[in-house]
Amino acid sequence: MTAPVSVPCRPRRWPQLIAAVAAAAAALIVGPAPGAAVPAAVPGPTITVPPAGTHGFPFLAEAEDLPAAGYTESEYFLSGVASSYVGLGVLRPDGRWPVAVTGRAPYRTRMLVRRPADPARFNGVVVVEWLNVSGQVDLSPDYWFAHDELLRAGYAWVGVSAQEVGVDGGIGDLPGLRRWDPARYRTLSHPGDQFSYDIFSQAGQALRTPDGPNPLAGLAVRTVLADGESQSALRMTTYVNAVHPVAKVYDGFLIHSNSALAAPIDALGLGMPLTVRIRTDLEQPTFVVLTETDVLGHAPARQPDTATVRTWELAGTAHGDQWALDLGDPTLRRSLGSQTPSPDCPAGSAPPNDGPGHYGIDAALAHLTTWAQGGAAPPVAPPVAVGGGAVIRDAATGLAVGGLRLPDVTVPTRTLSGLRAIGGGPFCGLYGARDPWNADADGWDRHDAGDPSNPAPPASPEPDLATLYPTHARYVAAVRAAADAAVAAGYLLPPDAARIVAIAQAAPIGG
Repeated sequence: MTAPVSVPCRPRRWPQLIAAVAAAAAALIVGPAPGAAVPAAVPGPTITVPPAGTHGFPFLAEAEDLPAAGYTESEYFLSGVASSYVGLGVLRPDGRWPVAVTGRAPYRTRMLVRRPADPARFNGVVVVEWLNVSGQVDLSPDYWFAHDELLRAGYAWVGVSAQEVGVDGGIGDLPGLRRWDPARYRTLSHPGDQFSYDIFSQAGQALRTPDGPNPLAGLAVRTVLADGESQSALRMTTYVNAVHPVAKVYDGFLIHSNSALAAPIDALGLGMPLTVRIRTDLEQPTFVVLTETDVLGHAPARQPDTATVRTWELAGTAHGDQWALDLGDPTLRRSLGSQTPSPDCPAGSAPPNDGPGHYGIDAALAHLTTWAQGGAAPPVAPPVAVGGGAVIRDAATGLAVGGLRLPDVTVPTRTLSGLRAIGGGPFCGLYGARDPWNADADGWDRHDAGDPSNPAPPASPEPDLATLYPTHARYVAAVRAAADAAVAAGYLLPPDAARIVAIAQAAPIGG
């Protein structure tokens, strides 16, 4: 990293000074000319193994039997000196943001590593997830969303505590790492979120060129992908636009459930545009995947697909859903017990969305892997229809119009919404809603804002399943045809299609 230069203030030298600063900024942003040796711009942190601590396991340690799935789990500390950045000039909505280093500070944080126990099972790809701290503790939402594809395809997964809240704790009673297990984590130190981007870069560098115990020992790494969901997706947007052109650590990016906004680059957050797109001038690809919950918040930043940027909008899905809850809850309860966060939705309201969001993320991860390795880009998908500040819905079913539509939506048995009526805890609205079609027999079937299938007058009955699917065989055949079509279009992976058909075969639907 180039040290700052002190220049006397001489008005007659302003043209030369401006040219020098521009040249330095260009070198920082653009990097060396093609064919030139690429310097190690991102230092590799020192890797150490943490003590056992009081609990005897890491925070967020998986509750499932990973050895039975052929996986191991381990934790490592990363320590080094991180840089902070500031944007140069006006930050434009197109995301082409030049930055400069403004400070340096020591840090120590951790990474959680899940990897195939047998190197022969490893597919060569590491997914590095920016752990989400919206709930004031480390969470791994995309590990839960992509769980099936990660484990069956042989990925390694790494969760990084990149932000200060995860280490030191935030608002409320939920503990950060240091307070959760002082015997294990008391030596951790985070200098602030303005340093989080470089910490995340250094985590990726540690996986490529480890200084200390190798978290991926025995695995031949081909591709390193960066991933973030929700609040971490806002961080990932800024990382792609501002930091990746400087760091050049990751081979591709999965941005799941972001909005038109991006996280601040520096500590003050001044000058950030209100609408942010993904820059299109990078060699490495970025895959943006939005649930129905995210569409309205992201709509001002919609952008055309390009050779390096692709966006999917998944109809009938939610920002958080029943799948992620079911996978994540046992793990969080292992670490937090009765303090485990929940959606905290009102009693008697419609249950969380249980739609096909995880199937979409499985397919997105597989496509991003191929794309980042020089293969074909993911298929293009239509956007969810919006108008009048709302998602446009089919009047008969309550399902969103448009978007990438998987079998749960094309052969529906229930209303799946990314939205729900206001009420409950601060995160309740992120979990969407589902409304089984049972002749309006549920308590929430009141033809008002709390009724997912009929949220506004006039009263409209739910679709009749016996009419839609006169026999079980016809229902299963329709699901199989929809699954086959989604696989052919590239929107669904074959193992997930088989699972969807098996679920339909076991469902008491038809006749």
